[in-house]
Amino acid sequence: MFEHSSDHDDLHARVFSWVTPRLRQLPWRDERDPWKILVSEIMLQQTSVQRVLGKWEAFIAEFPTTHTCAEAELGHVLRLWQGLGYPRRARNLHNASRVIVSEHSGRVPRLLDELMALPGVGPYTARAVMAFAFEDDVAVVDTNIARVLRRLTGESLSPRSTQVVADEVLPEGESWLWNQAMMDLGATVCRPRPLCAQCPVQYVCEWRGLGVDPAERPASTRQARFEGSDRQARGRLMKALVSGSVLIGDVSEAMGRSPDVSMRLVDALVEEGLIRRSGDELHL
Repeated sequence: MFEHSSDHDDLHARVFSWVTPRLRQLPWRDERDPWKILVSEIMLQQTSVQRVLGKWEAFIAEFPTTHTCAEAELGHVLRLWQGLGYPRRARNLHNASRVIVSEHSGRVPRLLDELMALPGVGPYTARAVMAFAFEDDVAVVDTNIARVLRRLTGESLSPRSTQVVADEVLPEGESWLWNQAMMDLGATVCRPRPLCAQCPVQYVCEWRGLGVDPAERPASTRQARFEGSDRQARGRLMKALVSGSVLIGDVSEAMGRSPDVSMRLVDALVEEGLIRRSGDELHL
């Protein structure tokens, strides 16, 4: 598939023609500030766009620069993060801002290795910052783009192979729009239940809704159920702490778990640096 440059050109033309009137209007897409892009990408990890929209704007209003975030207390960052889940991401972002200030004079680095050295930043997030903030020629592969590429090739590609294909089809000088277009194609048309009749590249898709879906790669591990989980209990306590301190004696009720389980989770949160214990009180 896509053996010749003309194949790439045709693919690019069809995708760009499709996305031009359909590109989703998201506030971070109007930005090229690397810090604001980094915040959006960390927030969007395992979280839907709709949940991130209001939170991103509020966070950026409070912390418009790496310096303002680095100077803030972690508890303040966690309060603004409340509702997005996975508070480790907030801690990582706060730590990343401090690294950026101390090691890069407050400027988000541009190189892949330097970005990946930041807390909480992996290959996808690093490439997203490069493509969306600096408009460097790098291919981004999120869940949506991976689904599109696996169906187009008709192969159950490994993550490494998916990145190779993404790199091969990336149009030079158009990384920002291409990556956004491929994301939107996967989010709105090439969904888990695809709308193949609406797809601008169905003519070249090796799968086209027929046979075994190559996008359905078996997961190595299944995510634990949220209801009744430790993650839910941790989230309940974090939410309670947004309003103020919580007494140790009230932790079990706040978490909805037994005293023994609650204290185990509290100890873990303290060790992770997400909450503080002062005598018989817990604080963010």
